[in-house]
Amino acid sequence: MKTQFYILLSLKTPAGFVNYGQYFFGNDREAAYALFGQLKGDKSLAAGAALHIDLMETVNELPVKIKTICCTLDELGYNTKLIAREIFRLKNLEEML
Repeated sequence: MKTQFYILLSLKTPAGFVNYGQYFFGNDREAAYALFGQLKGDKSLAAGAALHIDLMETVNELPVKIKTICCTLDELGYNTKLIAREIFRLKNLEEML
């Protein structure tokens, strides 16, 4: 079974964190780690942080959280644009190869 990587977006509610978006990278570990390293946010998980971005990996079809950052709404906007642009670039390069 191939290992798959994705970025998971979640927000804090009174009932706990709710996932609301995912960006899939396929099995490209280097691309996933490189992109996650470019994201804006705080690596120390503040108790009041409402927006989380997680780098996830599936191992034997089970999700494993690799890294997490907290971000503001402005940082989330920047990060979403960066993620979409990078996935677009990677998927178009795959088509050309």
